[in-house]
Amino acid sequence: MTSVYVTRFCVAFAVMLPLAMCAVAESSAVDIGTRLELFVDYHLIDAMEGTRLELHEPIPGETVLTFDQPWEGRFCGYVTVLRDGQRYLLYYRGLPVARADGSDSEVTCVALSVDGIHWTKPHLGLFEVDGTLDNNVVLAGHAPLSHNFSPFLDTRPGVPESERFKALGGTESSGLVAFISADGFRWSKLQEEPVITDGKFDSQNVAFWSEAEGVYVCYFRTWSGGGWAGYRTVSRATSPDFVNWSETEPMTFGDAPMEHLYTNQTLPYFRAPHIYTAICARFLPGRRVVTPAQAEALGDFAGYSGDCSDTVFMTSRGGTRYDRTFMEAFVRPGVGLSNWMSRTNYPSYGLVPTGPATMAFYIQRDYAQPTHYLQRMTLRTDGFASVRAPYDGGEMLTKPLLFEGSALVINHATSAAGSIWVEIQDASGNPLPGFTQEDADEVIGDEIARTVTWNDNADVSALAGQPVRLRFVMKDADVYSMQFR
Repeated sequence: MTSVYVTRFCVAFAVMLPLAMCAVAESSAVDIGTRLELFVDYHLIDAMEGTRLELHEPIPGETVLTFDQPWEGRFCGYVTVLRDGQRYLLYYRGLPVARADGSDSEVTCVALSVDGIHWTKPHLGLFEVDGTLDNNVVLAGHAPLSHNFSPFLDTRPGVPESERFKALGGTESSGLVAFISADGFRWSKLQEEPVITDGKFDSQNVAFWSEAEGVYVCYFRTWSGGGWAGYRTVSRATSPDFVNWSETEPMTFGDAPMEHLYTNQTLPYFRAPHIYTAICARFLPGRRVVTPAQAEALGDFAGYSGDCSDTVFMTSRGGTRYDRTFMEAFVRPGVGLSNWMSRTNYPSYGLVPTGPATMAFYIQRDYAQPTHYLQRMTLRTDGFASVRAPYDGGEMLTKPLLFEGSALVINHATSAAGSIWVEIQDASGNPLPGFTQEDADEVIGDEIARTVTWNDNADVSALAGQPVRLRFVMKDADVYSMQFR
């Protein structure tokens, strides 16, 4: 019996069971404090009637980079983007000719931006490549570590300035080797020995400092059947110091079927770091759309026409479980044959704000072709998914929640004819006086942060610290996130 039915049972038979079952709802309340909570899973949702969780499609933007330098080329890959103060840095592998993973022709390049939209390739002069120092290469001569070199900005409190940037790179033969940098350009090994060795690593292997878990977390490539058998999948390890790592643990996916996940791109969402988002490359080996002749006409090699891939969206709240609420594609390959080739449509690691209401990630297009480029994809802030109601209307009821703060703020959008009303109930499902649907002021419009009111009053501080439910009554509307402040 779920908590919503338990509490309603308690209301009906309160004389018979004044304490026994009614305590269930209060003891199981989800403590959200003042955290921003996204509706990307069912973590806070207890019941839905006429509403559903809706995955939203990113909007394709402009080309931000072409891989047109001699040290870049058709096989550039494993893009990482991060924000450091007022600048953005975008890292990627340079590889003009396909060779075995970890070849000495692989380098790591960087591009810079002040807005996440317009990018330039700096002339760094750090490494001589193809006979010139006039390039944007930040790592060369470190085979096989440039194969999948993936940096991040270390947000651990007290991290030394010399180690603000960290990175991992390597293949099965080398293990994952740790690097540090003060400026994101000049990198040195943290130590000669690899820090993680139990994995296949034949993908982009990503790490970050987890504020929620209080450890470094690394998500990396393993195979579900052991060795190189089964599905390309994800495992993780944790570390208190980036040097000593826990044993490898495979990630689980609930009841979702296994699929080949080529890159996992797992990271804490910048507005709600207790929620990890994963914009993954889903790989379909042997699923042919493009014939060898069509591939050659595109300027590709026939060997890269036998598979296809797209992008999917997952989340995690720490530990070894991914939530695959949405099995549908997040980004489809699109019109035209060029993005139905093998290993294209791979998303970047990193999600960056590009305005008060927008954020962006980046996706590789036309992989292994002369036209290979990087495209910006935009989303509404918090806009991965939402609770959506149709024109005919619907409701969503949360689990019992504990909160701090004095006001409820929602990220929402309605049509001109749409509406949202928010009712606050006690843990047993009884509307609270002054916060009923009849008291609620209609919410209409499109705002990233709308303060909810009841009879023109936003103050909910009297309810802080006690379990309450939120009942959203909606018509032709979306609610993306909520937060008590």
